[in-house]
Amino acid sequence: MTNPGEPWFDDAAGPLVRPYARTRGRTKGSGPELDMLTSVVADDSAPALRRNEPEYTEISRLCRVSQTVAEVSARLRLPLAVTKILVGDLIGDGQLIFRAPVPTEAGPDDLNILRAVLDGIRKI
Repeated sequence: MTNPGEPWFDDAAGPLVRPYARTRGRTKGSGPELDMLTSVVADDSAPALRRNEPEYTEISRLCRVSQTVAEVSARLRLPLAVTKILVGDLIGDGQLIFRAPVPTEAGPDDLNILRAVLDGIRKI
């Protein structure tokens, strides 16, 4: 037990707000299904931000320049799943414009890509 006036956590404890609390327990956003490579940018003609949580304000600030959802996640230091929900909310509100990544013909079973990745790993 800690003494009165002594902090009950330390710097190594990590964030005190769990990720699911930032999304209010939701696992799906109000916007479209997003890929980690989806590009998002703030819509200059959007109305004023109606959400007052700091994450939404920070996402809007970061997206003044086009970012991928993965970049937003990394800059916010939030899990990708949480970031997708928050970004999806802003897209649903008309605050962000998004562009899905262009699909390629190469799939997860493309042996040429797997060989190239393996060659790259071997060079390291």
